[in-house]
Amino acid sequence: MVSNPVHGLPFLPGTSFKDSTKTAFHRSQTLGYRNGYAVVRRPTVGIGGERLQVNQLSQAELDELANKATILTYGQPKQAPPAEFIPAHVAFDKKVFLESQGIELNPPEKMALDPYTELRKQPLRKYVTPSDFDQLKQFLTFDKQVLRFYAIWDDTDSMFGECRNYIIHYYLMDDTVEIREVHERNDGRDPFPLLMNRQRMPKILVENAKNFPQCVLEISDQEVLEWYTAKDFIVGKSLTILGRTFFIYDCDPFTRQYYKEKFGLSDLPRIDVSKKEPPPVKPELPPYNGYGLVEDSAQNCFVLIPKAPKKDVIKMLMYDNKVLRYLAALESPIPEDKDRRFVFSYFLASDMISIFEPPVRNSGIIGGKYLGRTKVVKPSSTADNPIYYGPTDFFIGAVIEVFGHRFVILDTDDYVLKYMESNAAQYSPEALLSIQNRVQRQEAPAPGLENKQTKEDPGVQELEALIDTIQKQLKDHPCKDNIREAFQTYDKEASGYVDKEMFFKICDSLNLPTDDSLIKELIRLCPHREDKINYHHLVRAFSS
Repeated sequence: MVSNPVHGLPFLPGTSFKDSTKTAFHRSQTLGYRNGYAVVRRPTVGIGGERLQVNQLSQAELDELANKATILTYGQPKQAPPAEFIPAHVAFDKKVFLESQGIELNPPEKMALDPYTELRKQPLRKYVTPSDFDQLKQFLTFDKQVLRFYAIWDDTDSMFGECRNYIIHYYLMDDTVEIREVHERNDGRDPFPLLMNRQRMPKILVENAKNFPQCVLEISDQEVLEWYTAKDFIVGKSLTILGRTFFIYDCDPFTRQYYKEKFGLSDLPRIDVSKKEPPPVKPELPPYNGYGLVEDSAQNCFVLIPKAPKKDVIKMLMYDNKVLRYLAALESPIPEDKDRRFVFSYFLASDMISIFEPPVRNSGIIGGKYLGRTKVVKPSSTADNPIYYGPTDFFIGAVIEVFGHRFVILDTDDYVLKYMESNAAQYSPEALLSIQNRVQRQEAPAPGLENKQTKEDPGVQELEALIDTIQKQLKDHPCKDNIREAFQTYDKEASGYVDKEMFFKICDSLNLPTDDSLIKELIRLCPHREDKINYHHLVRAFSS
């Protein structure tokens, strides 16, 4: 390989040209002897007889020298003696780094290890006399003897993980381990019998064998420092096999007997690993929106396809077509509503209420159905525990609140009187007293001159009967002699009336049972004027 000087290309790989017609590659002799002495001869031709490119001028250089005038002045210069020629194999003999040629090398690197040389450096193998352990004896002694353990793998910490049951078999004949899955009916898993086939399980691997390809090659004794043995399987302890941590919670009777004879472990109790189910979460119902019944609306929160709430069939059969009717007035600050009257119908079969307003001519109010048949919730109840109005809540003088509107019961029909008489134990004394007063008013004689006050004020007779009843109940209790003085102290004008707030404060200071149903009725029947109450009737009831 030689370079072409005409083109001026460097002598580098890929920039030289090869003459395919060249057949001679001999070198010229550069050493010789003259008169018995070794002399150096300068080669006249190159390899294979080629022309030497050293100390030769191009045509352009020759033309330049011809044009120089120094030759005319000083004559032809003497030719400089050629430099002493030294062959390359002599000049570079025993020379190895390349900095003198302008070539920079990388820092020195370590020599690649030779496997054979490294093997020769290892110490000689020492032969150890084998122990007395006989595998054939182990096979014959423990054949068909298997330790059975019951374990769980708890993977509930991971996403979609669960706690699964397994059976671990340890074969004493060859110290192999087998893990079987415990399948339950309709568990949704394919019936694969084995999680791990029968094999010896390494417990501790050598340091260099952690990256051993176990999936394609079998592990031998050279890669394992310690194998799993029977002493590693203890009830109540965990062990990791194939990256899974198994907790052993029980074993069979043969395994218990083996551990008692072999290791002296006589107490291997069964551990309860069953998890208690958390208490059911009570579904929270959304706020009641006021449409329909609470029970009916709640069915949409319990099931996807709601069904109607169950009804009391026996009650419906017993009270079919039995209705309690009441006459009521509307409590309203609007003057036009004071003369409006409503008929309440209470259906005993379904505990529903309907309200009808009789039309009145020239009243400016269209009568008719005021409320359709539905259950009415008491204002003191909640959506989680609704309490509906019952038949015992309806009596003369009772206040019924229906969806924010307050109604006062004024009268009842005759069937209500018969129903209350037959079910007197269910009603309060206040309700029974209101019905008793109504009956007495119906049976009262025709009004005359002696009953002029009764005719003018129909509630006087009822009030007198109520005072007599209270005095009879208070026969065995000491009377309040200072009750009149207490009320007169705050009655500056001697009008017989005090403020409602002050009225109840005086009652509390005198320990009067204002929560009693009879006392409530008495206070209701007392004359009222604006925000004041007449206290004379109360004083009569509690005075001797």
